[in-house]
Amino acid sequence: MTNDRRAADGARARRRAAVLGAAVSGCALVAAATAPAAAHPAGHGHRLDYVALGDSYTSGPGIPTQVDAGCARSDANYPSVVARRERATTFTDVSCSGATTVQMWQAQGTDQPQLDAVSRNTDLVSLQIGGNDVGFGTIIATCARLGVQDPTGNPCERSYTASGQDALALAVRRTAPEIARVLRAVHARAPHARVVVVGYPDLLPDDGVGCFPQVPFAQGDFAYLRDTEKRLDLMLRTVTGRNRAQYVDTYGPTVGHDMCKAPADRWIEPLAPAAPAAPAHPNARGEQAMAEAVLRRLAGNHGHH
Repeated sequence: MTNDRRAADGARARRRAAVLGAAVSGCALVAAATAPAAAHPAGHGHRLDYVALGDSYTSGPGIPTQVDAGCARSDANYPSVVARRERATTFTDVSCSGATTVQMWQAQGTDQPQLDAVSRNTDLVSLQIGGNDVGFGTIIATCARLGVQDPTGNPCERSYTASGQDALALAVRRTAPEIARVLRAVHARAPHARVVVVGYPDLLPDDGVGCFPQVPFAQGDFAYLRDTEKRLDLMLRTVTGRNRAQYVDTYGPTVGHDMCKAPADRWIEPLAPAAPAAPAHPNARGEQAMAEAVLRRLAGNHGHH
């Protein structure tokens, strides 16, 4: 590769990193507006009051049709698909881009705390949270910026482990009690509800060294970032099991559809999305895949716990 080519690729990757940092930060800073709960006809002769809590992986930023600009919420996100398929009697989706566990109790922009949507009448709660507590947006922007400077090394891993401890592993551990606290609060507000915790889908190739410069992470950082996401999902699974809820694995069903794949095959968009979605977020097919995983879990066991 000539130096000119390499310089051009580096410049393109830097632009992608800048775009991604801005887009992810934008998702995190976005203010929220309240969307009315959509009512669905009751089916199967039973009543189902469904409340969806979560962050941008739940809300579906960029995916048509956006029904709440403040929270970047789509009516094609996985809770909407689940509500339609389960014929929910009432459906309240308060997921919001940028939400952390704090937003369960605190207003986000003009939106009420997410837990306000959960009541004694609630039959089903889905929760997908924790990525922003760990610092998902900052991590991606940082690793993209460092990756451009050292494409064949592992600058991101070196940066996050410079203190002698893995800062991201520590962030996952610190988030665990916050997830437990949210689940206890959900149970307190909706004692009879079935509660499902939805894990995060496969963002990066499940093996190999990635796809620089399409995704401008250094070759040596792919394994580290992949392991970090798996650590987050394992934490969610563990905390779920200890708090009378059910875990929905979305990682396994999305392997092979990560952001390095061709546009026709990927369910997670890369840093420069080709389909309507936020950078490093699920597209409509990714939301559909997560919905299918939730529906399989709901069909597999009708008990509350």
